[in-house]
Amino acid sequence: MTKDVTDTVMPRQARPASVTAQLSVLDRSLPLWIFLAMALGLGLGRLFPELATVIDAIQVGGVSLPIAVGLLWMMYPVLAKVKFEKLPAAASNGRLLVTSLVLNWVIGPALMFALAWLLLPDHPAYRTGVIIVGLARCIAMVLIWNMLACGNNEYAAVLVALNSVFQIVMFTVLGYVYLSLVPGWLGGEATVLDISMWQIAKNVLIFLGIPLVAGFLSRLILGHAKGTEWYDTQFIPRLGPTAIIGLLFTIVVMFSLKGDVILSLPLDVLRIAAPLLLYFGIMFFVAFGISYLLGFPYAETATLSFTAASNNFELAIAVAVGVFGIASGEALAAVVGPLVEVPVLIGLVYVSLWLGRVFYGRKGTGPAVPDAAA
Repeated sequence: MTKDVTDTVMPRQARPASVTAQLSVLDRSLPLWIFLAMALGLGLGRLFPELATVIDAIQVGGVSLPIAVGLLWMMYPVLAKVKFEKLPAAASNGRLLVTSLVLNWVIGPALMFALAWLLLPDHPAYRTGVIIVGLARCIAMVLIWNMLACGNNEYAAVLVALNSVFQIVMFTVLGYVYLSLVPGWLGGEATVLDISMWQIAKNVLIFLGIPLVAGFLSRLILGHAKGTEWYDTQFIPRLGPTAIIGLLFTIVVMFSLKGDVILSLPLDVLRIAAPLLLYFGIMFFVAFGISYLLGFPYAETATLSFTAASNNFELAIAVAVGVFGIASGEALAAVVGPLVEVPVLIGLVYVSLWLGRVFYGRKGTGPAVPDAAA
């Protein structure tokens, strides 16, 4: 008999009778709150056009400070939940690591390249921006999607770290392959992606390194001072919900920054959104199917699926703006990336939970079972 997926979250005898009854209003209606955050961001950008200029001007070392605050706020609670003592065991799972690398660095970029050329043959600038989104692999929001889908937090932390290291090395290499080499073979115009490894490493160190170290120190210091039981049963349940607030804050900031563009160029945004929408969906289902066929448990399958389908939008935007300029079509396409990714991935959280019930016999009723269980 297939093991109930919620058994990997908490023992059956300790599981609450009603999971949804324990969820906060924010957790139960997360898709609604996300769409309201999008609408609020668009409204603020429309009502106060100067707001985007003010927010965009608040930068430190070329990194948008408001977006950085939102992302760090969002990632810290998730990484603070990680049981770091389990990371060596997670990192020793060679099959899972290799599967993730193939999905992220072979299948993902190739799929995005194919979709961009298929659906944007007459818009080389938009096509280039979409391809850049495909080259920037998961690092931030994937931890939220993984948590909501009852994925394995420890494996997610390992895979994000692994892909971040590969990102430093492979981003410029794949940028040359998919923006210069292959387009030349297809008779298109070659694009030179002039970006240093340090620029990529800086992005990784900020958006993964800071919350990772903060989460590790929190568990080390507070767990030692108050005890791991207090940390897991008292501190984390109070800290965890703030990750969703950080996510909503980030969404409001992103949509307020580009609300004018979205509303003034709706057809262009739809053209850009088409390959992105297909990409996120296809990558998720391909990863889920491969993971299931390889015999991974639900938690690991969910983690592989969301790390494969997610992207590092901050890096993609930074590269597009830095190389092509803030007003370029490449920058617009990179900005549309997270605007499509957020609603699609939250939808895929529910798809993942449904697939878990169908293929793994999961009987959980809500997307935030781990939080409720805690």
